Amino acid sequence: MSILCEVINVDKRFSSRVMQTERVLEVAEAFGLGLEERDFVIYDNLPITVEMGDVVYINGQSGSGKSLVLRELAAELRNRGHRVANIDEIELLDKPLVDQIGETTNDAIRLLSLAGLNDAYLLVRTPDQLSDGQKYRFKLAKVIESNADVWVADEFCAVLDRETAKVVSFNVQRTARKVGATVIVATTHTDLVSDLKPSLIIEKHYKAKVSVERSEA
Repeated sequence: MSILCEVINVDKRFSSRVMQTERVLEVAEAFGLGLEERDFVIYDNLPITVEMGDVVYINGQSGSGKSLVLRELAAELRNRGHRVANIDEIELLDKPLVDQIGETTNDAIRLLSLAGLNDAYLLVRTPDQLSDGQKYRFKLAKVIESNADVWVADEFCAVLDRETAKVVSFNVQRTARKVGATVIVATTHTDLVSDLKPSLIIEKHYKAKVSVERSEA
C-alpha cells in the first residue's frame, strides 16, 4: 500500500441567479426579496490533511455540503493514484450473494458477517430479494473486499436501524485499521462516533462554516 499523507484544498462556491418571471417578480415585490445574482461559498480553500489509515467522519445537516467534501476528497485521492472503493459505485449482479463475494464460501460468510449479514438464508438470495438495508450492507461488504487504499461511503448507514449501524460501524473501522485502509464517510447522524472511532472529524455547518478536528482513535 502506498504511503498516504495528502493535504487537499477544498474550494467550492457557486453563483445563484433567480429567473425573473412575472410571478417571481410579484413574490419579490410582496415579500421584499432581492433578486440580484449572489455568490455562495460552501468551502473556502479549506485544507484537509488525510493520513494513512485515517477514519474520516464528515458530519452535517442535510444540504450543508458534507457529501460535497466527501466527493472532493475521494476524487482528489483517486487523481493522486490511490485506489478508491466507493459504495455508490458497487454494482450488484443478478446472482446469489455467496457467488458475488469472497474467494471461497467461508470467505464470503466472513465478509458478509462483517457487514452485518449474518442470516444464512441471505447467502442464497439475489440482490432484488433484499431490503434496502441489506443491499447497503452487501455493498459495504464488497467495499471491504476490494483491497482498495480508501473506502468511501456517503449517507453512511443511513438506511440501517441505529443498533445495526453501530455494529457495522465498529466492524468497518476495526477491519480498516487491521488492513491499513483509509475510511471516509459522510452522515447526518452523530451517534456513530464512539463506534467508528474517527481520527479526523469534519463538522460542516451552513455556508462556509466548518470545523476540522484531529483526535486519537
